[in-house]
Amino acid sequence: MVDVAVSRVLPAPRSRVAAVAGDPSQAVRWYSNIRSVRWHGEPEVRVGARVDFVARFLGRDLAYTYEIVDLVPQERMVMRTASGPFPMETTYTWWDEPPGPDGARTGMELRNTGRPSGFASLAAGILPAAMRRAMTKDLERLERVVAGEQGH
Repeated sequence: MVDVAVSRVLPAPRSRVAAVAGDPSQAVRWYSNIRSVRWHGEPEVRVGARVDFVARFLGRDLAYTYEIVDLVPQERMVMRTASGPFPMETTYTWWDEPPGPDGARTGMELRNTGRPSGFASLAAGILPAAMRRAMTKDLERLERVVAGEQGH
């Protein structure tokens, strides 16, 4: 079992952070490994919505379908996949932090849990550290994205 969580305080209102991070259509903007996103049906963030992702991780292309299984707008979103080499659940959690000198701040946790199979099970020893590095970089990238939107 792999369970990796990273968190960061982002200098933006929770509504902005959740609008970017909680919309799978925006994933290519802040997830460095995500190459493409394709919705099944209308691109609506709701429980039951399904989204295909293509990602590059540990030197391999991965294709998988996520389903949104839990959603509390601007608080939590949980997506789950049973397809691909790494059946996994991804949870996004947002909360308000005390304002900083530049205004609103939002805490965010990104958590991935799952049971690697296939090639991923062979890399299980290095998988948590590689995931933690990638997820930390993704939250840094998300911070740049939401900070860039504050001026707009």
